[in-house]
Amino acid sequence: MNKVALVTGGARGIGLGIADALAREGFDLVITGRRPIEDCVAALEGLRRHSTRIEYLQSDVSSPDARRSLVDYVQKNVKRLDVLINNAGIAPPTRADILEASEESFDQVLAANLKGPYFLTQAVAQWMIQQKQADPTYVGCIVHISSISATVASVNRGEYCISKAGVAMATKLWAVRLAEFGINVYEVRPGIVATNMTEAVRDRYDAVIDTGLLERRWGKPEDVGKAVAMLIRGDLPYATGSVLVVDGGLTLQRL
Repeated sequence: MNKVALVTGGARGIGLGIADALAREGFDLVITGRRPIEDCVAALEGLRRHSTRIEYLQSDVSSPDARRSLVDYVQKNVKRLDVLINNAGIAPPTRADILEASEESFDQVLAANLKGPYFLTQAVAQWMIQQKQADPTYVGCIVHISSISATVASVNRGEYCISKAGVAMATKLWAVRLAEFGINVYEVRPGIVATNMTEAVRDRYDAVIDTGLLERRWGKPEDVGKAVAMLIRGDLPYATGSVLVVDGGLTLQRL
């Protein structure tokens, strides 16, 4: 039986880059997203060239009911889960200075980017522990996709930065709690990656790349996908709780 990975937000952008990398590794995939399946046909067909089982579920991780339904579906229909990739996330609906930003935007972003993955991890981790107890050879793994915004301040999207800083701490917490069960937990921090989320500020990020990046190019979803695949394969052993920065050198300190 193939190993199974659940990738939230896996039908476009960074999530699709991750899903593609795992499909090439031979994983069966369960992919979620908020869009209807009709909008994801091309992405899913591309993934099916590399994996025999690709399932898409329309699901919003910010919804408790949706999270429960998602885990129930995988348990009943797929019957195993080896990897959870917490990738789904949103940008603020409006980039607003923190002096002006609304509570509504804060709540919306934190629900999708932090609360959702935190409690999805809780539900999945409980099941992973059960799988480990039933089969001592079972090896689970959880990867949180955060952002360099976990440590880099952007005052016109404070709620996003806070959500990603919370994901960074959640990674540490889950790594500590799940270590006794051999379930490794990692955080991957992408930098400026070409996705639908960054398209709206392309000109601004072009300027950052020209002056701030050591690698003078946009990051690609497949860059993040390859990093995640390395972690899932176990190519970085003895390192649970680690942060892998994939940002072209943007956040390196230098003179």
